[in-house]
Amino acid sequence: MMVALTSCSAIFILLCFFASASPTATETHPHLFNKIYAFGDSFTDTGNTRSVSGPTGFGHVSSPPYGSTFFHHSTNRYSDGRLVIDFVAQSLSLPFLPPYKYLKGNDSFHGVNFAVAGSTAINHEFFVRNNLSLDITPQSIQTQLLWFNKFLETQGCRGEETKPQCKAAFDNALFWVGEIGVNDYAYSIGSSIPEDTIRKLGVASVTGVLQFLLKKGAKYVVVQGLPPSGCLALSMSLAPVDDRDNIGCVGSLNNQTYVHNIALQASLQSLRGQFPQAVIIYADYWNAYRSVMKNPSQYGFRERFKACCGVGEPYNFDIFTVCGMSSVGSCKNPSEYINWDGVHLTEAMYKVVHDMLIEGGFTHPPFSNLLDMKRHQGYTVDSESV
Repeated sequence: MMVALTSCSAIFILLCFFASASPTATETHPHLFNKIYAFGDSFTDTGNTRSVSGPTGFGHVSSPPYGSTFFHHSTNRYSDGRLVIDFVAQSLSLPFLPPYKYLKGNDSFHGVNFAVAGSTAINHEFFVRNNLSLDITPQSIQTQLLWFNKFLETQGCRGEETKPQCKAAFDNALFWVGEIGVNDYAYSIGSSIPEDTIRKLGVASVTGVLQFLLKKGAKYVVVQGLPPSGCLALSMSLAPVDDRDNIGCVGSLNNQTYVHNIALQASLQSLRGQFPQAVIIYADYWNAYRSVMKNPSQYGFRERFKACCGVGEPYNFDIFTVCGMSSVGSCKNPSEYINWDGVHLTEAMYKVVHDMLIEGGFTHPPFSNLLDMKRHQGYTVDSESV
């Protein structure tokens, strides 16, 4: 999730809210899938964005201390280390997903990541048409779908779904749609466009992408909901102090993402009826994150709101002096922090969220249902090919 920063003059505009190595983690469900295709925004982007192409305000992802915890150098992930999708790949005994824009050779053998920072659910043209075009990444989830189609063509899948090349691209593939939609609300702040319109258009766009994938042959799909974006340091530092919910986060923003997730879940339920042969999982990012915020020490966190990498009080965040700038340092123990740079999360938090989604019951239906269905097929990947 990426926030676009703008020079909007309205007093109460909160700027804009949102917004390869070998696996070493425990392989929890080995050899059930041989590839993952991922979509989303900066919470899922494993390198499609570089500093020069990233949204204004967080254009330093190619610089240290990004990547410092696990990779020990920047991999253009918006964190100090791995993301949820990285832990998903590791738990399935698969390599980290290569970013689509920088594929090399046989990189795509085990999947591709199409997620890109700053991405919206609604087409970019909508924001241009409504004079909301900011200095942001112009990609939407529709763009990512176009990239996916181009990728399929490189695999020889150009026509009927029954072609062997298409079957090979979809068989034994997990489709992971990371959270996407918070940027849509961010980019429309201060405009006359109703929140309800953004929600309807955003959910409809994601639903359309899912319908396309399911019609093409996707059988195993996970769709993440939006997180409680009101708990991010950026949101906390810009919102009025009286706009707080019962866990101390920005109440209006958390309610916004909560309502969005209700609409998204209703859409997914409709898709289940249309595609009974597929397993469609809702990953409840909102409640997983919120559970951590309610009892952070249970998950090893000491700091709920402050960013690990940043400057300024009270949340170690300044919109004009952000992580990755030469003058900005990071905390000594990122694993004790939930927030990494004020907008994105630490590797430690992503790991906790992954565990809660995959093993902790924060998916509907349970992720184990998807795994059981896959096992029931009677075909798993040859371990020697992984």
